[in-house]
Amino acid sequence: MASKSACRTAKLCYLFARLTTIPVAAPHVRAIHAVDDLLTRLHIDHLFAGNVARAAWLGGDAGGGSVDVIALLKPEQKNQVAMMANNRGFRVDREEVERCEELDLIPLAFDGVRVHVLVASNALYGSMFAGAREVDVEGVAIKVPSPEDAALLLALAEDEVGVRAMTSRGDFDRAAYDRKRFSIGLGR
Repeated sequence: MASKSACRTAKLCYLFARLTTIPVAAPHVRAIHAVDDLLTRLHIDHLFAGNVARAAWLGGDAGGGSVDVIALLKPEQKNQVAMMANNRGFRVDREEVERCEELDLIPLAFDGVRVHVLVASNALYGSMFAGAREVDVEGVAIKVPSPEDAALLLALAEDEVGVRAMTSRGDFDRAAYDRKRFSIGLGR
């Protein structure tokens, strides 16, 4: 019988072998690490969407455009995120934060990279956390939506090429994707 330590080590090796590593340009790596650290320290569950999720599932570099993060937080925590971000090296424009209040978005910047923290204010975003997967960005494990949820986000962004590429993956669960798509009115 194997020791508990040996079992734990074998399990960790198995999990790390399954962890996808995505390439990211240096300024974006710093921004991803910084926002991940910020939200983790605030005990806010979050996952990376946009270019980071697209690169995790379709390949390519996640280092272009903004860093988009979906966060499970209460409306009253938005000011706490902005205040703590300001104290941790993010650029926080208070006027822009106020303008984006109704959008459930916290606009930030880190090292010249735009960071959008989207408040998971509806059931669609909230449900994405259950199927989230971990990927590696320069030694830090972060969460991204499942391939099906990432495809749904690409569909909402009208990225037909991305949706087609995502849905053609061998591990893509078309039935789960269609159920969600129909539930939010995107199906025919």
